[in-house]
Amino acid sequence: ERNFSNIILPIRSDLEGANLRGIDLSRVNLEGANLRYANLRDANLSYANLYGTNLDGTKLKGANLTGANLIDVEFRRGVDLRDVKLIRANLGGTKLIGANLRGANLKRTYFVNADLTGANLRGANLRGAALGGVRLVGAILIGANLSGAHLMDADLSYANLSGSDLSGAYLKDADLKGANLSGANLS
Repeated sequence: ERNFSNIILPIRSDLEGANLRGIDLSRVNLEGANLRYANLRDANLSYANLYGTNLDGTKLKGANLTGANLIDVEFRRGVDLRDVKLIRANLGGTKLIGANLRGANLKRTYFVNADLTGANLRGANLRGAALGGVRLVGAILIGANLSGAHLMDADLSYANLSGSDLSGAYLKDADLKGANLSGANLS
């Protein structure tokens, strides 16, 4: 295993196209870095600072981003984030339009004012996530765990929430126009 945890890199480092598969970059400051088309599959980026980083075309499937700072990161439309761990990560204001987050662990993640329009969150764990003001228009949330999630002012219009767990979720002023709630737990 390649362990570079706590390494000090210059701000805005250029790592475009780098093969960093399975690398340990936990707690590394990658602020403003260019990681376009880099391979970070199964990499450990827990508690890394990725503020303003370019992740266009980056492979992140199975990566551990627990506690990472991803503020102002704009992912390429349809980015593949299947099976990633984003527990307690900060994705406030992040654009994840059409992202594939199927089966992702997003427990207690901060998504306030993020845009997840058309995202696939089938079976994702969003338990206790902060989703205030988030856009989930047309998102797929089939079987997702949203128990205890904070969804105040969230736009869930036309989202598919069938079979999802919304027990204890805070939905004040959430827009559920045209949403599919069949079989959802709303207790």
